[in-house]
Amino acid sequence: MEIPSYKLFINGNYVESSTGNKIAVLNPANNEIIAYVAEAANEDVDKAIEAAKKAFKEWSKTDPTRRGRILYKIASLLRDKSEELAKLETLNNGKPLRESTGDVLYAARLFEYYAGSADKIQGDTIPVPGDRFCYTIREPLGVTAHIVPWNFPLPLAARSIAPALAAGNTAVVKPSSYTPLTALKLAEISKEAGLPNGVLNVICGPGNTVGRYLISHKEVEAVAFTGSTESGREVMVLAAKNLKPVILELGGKNPHIVLPDAKIDKAIQGITNGIITNAGQMCWAGSRLLVHESLHDRLVKSLSEHFYKVKIGNGLNKDTQMGPLTTKEQLKRVMYYIEEGIKEGGKIVYGGERPKEEELLKGNFIYPTLFDNVGKDMKIFQEEIFGPVLASTSFSSIDEAVELANATRYGLYAAIWTNDLSLAHKLASRIEAGTVCINEFPVTYPQMPFSAYKESGLGFEQSIYSVYNYTKIKTVLINLS
Repeated sequence: MEIPSYKLFINGNYVESSTGNKIAVLNPANNEIIAYVAEAANEDVDKAIEAAKKAFKEWSKTDPTRRGRILYKIASLLRDKSEELAKLETLNNGKPLRESTGDVLYAARLFEYYAGSADKIQGDTIPVPGDRFCYTIREPLGVTAHIVPWNFPLPLAARSIAPALAAGNTAVVKPSSYTPLTALKLAEISKEAGLPNGVLNVICGPGNTVGRYLISHKEVEAVAFTGSTESGREVMVLAAKNLKPVILELGGKNPHIVLPDAKIDKAIQGITNGIITNAGQMCWAGSRLLVHESLHDRLVKSLSEHFYKVKIGNGLNKDTQMGPLTTKEQLKRVMYYIEEGIKEGGKIVYGGERPKEEELLKGNFIYPTLFDNVGKDMKIFQEEIFGPVLASTSFSSIDEAVELANATRYGLYAAIWTNDLSLAHKLASRIEAGTVCINEFPVTYPQMPFSAYKESGLGFEQSIYSVYNYTKIKTVLINLS
């Protein structure tokens, strides 16, 4: 069967790249090539930005209700094509098909949510002294850049693109070279929905060349980036050259705090889902288990039994619960941290190795892994692994639990498991995280801000407030005398 080849999507059309080079896109379940995409050069970035800049003149002046209708049509088409898109996402990313289906539907929900916000971006009237009238207007920024990671290719593209377009901006998107296919399909769908040419452009290529050039380009007015904390720092430096705002959603080392009165069965399900979903390749993965000493032995034993039952395999198989890691590089990274965990004195309760079946050895598979006896100075406690590795630590008091929860440089997400809601509220106020879930994990909705503390990022995604990331405020003061 012929392997499909994709061009760059610029100004409403697929176009050849200036380099003529192709990037091979792999299926992580067997590391076979499933597609080729064109590799952009800096001059292709220039063309995409120029198309977006030209389109901004009309799109920014388009009736917001019309912008909303187009975004809603994009959402409708995503739903109509969800089966096709989910299969493509699973082939490209590796996650189980049920997860990919959920990702596509979440992307549709994001477009629906921001379609409804397009005509609700408004300013304020401000009381000022004397015979004067003062008001504010929110105006779009211009061309926005969106650097999309490989772990949730479609929903994380939609999460920043939809509010930017709703506010009247245009966009140049650079998906990960590992997982570019659904971003290109989103561009196709957007054109089919009636989005004017040039409003959404997709270019592919390495982050250290194409990505750096896009971020630092003088015609780009804002950057949305999701990725590692180390890469986020570099994005800030590049963007600072032209003093442009950045929205950064970065790493996480997210704790579960399990208290003595927790509903154990419910907690076990949430903790398991929080580390095997997308094979743990999530910034919001629950990768640290902080469990009260009275429950420690029982909970760790039960989790090891649940991990044993997790069915790993090709994401296209209906019974698969956890697919492969997305890249060979990520597999090496995860195995490195497992080895370091053992060296530093962690005890592997379950997993820690690759499956032996020949078919699975072709791909980037690893068993879900549970460590116990993890101290707070260990790498597997402190550093983001981005894989299905859970580190367990016991505590004896609430104060100790809080200290352990806050003992990393990250502050993205956390979970508290208890029936004492008064205590849960008090604990939530002490946890340094952008989101704290109580008796549930992991979960978010388009209307919820997804924000970060410490080195997990700057600003936030989602919610009505995200639209304001893509606007600037103009103040108008009138002397009426």
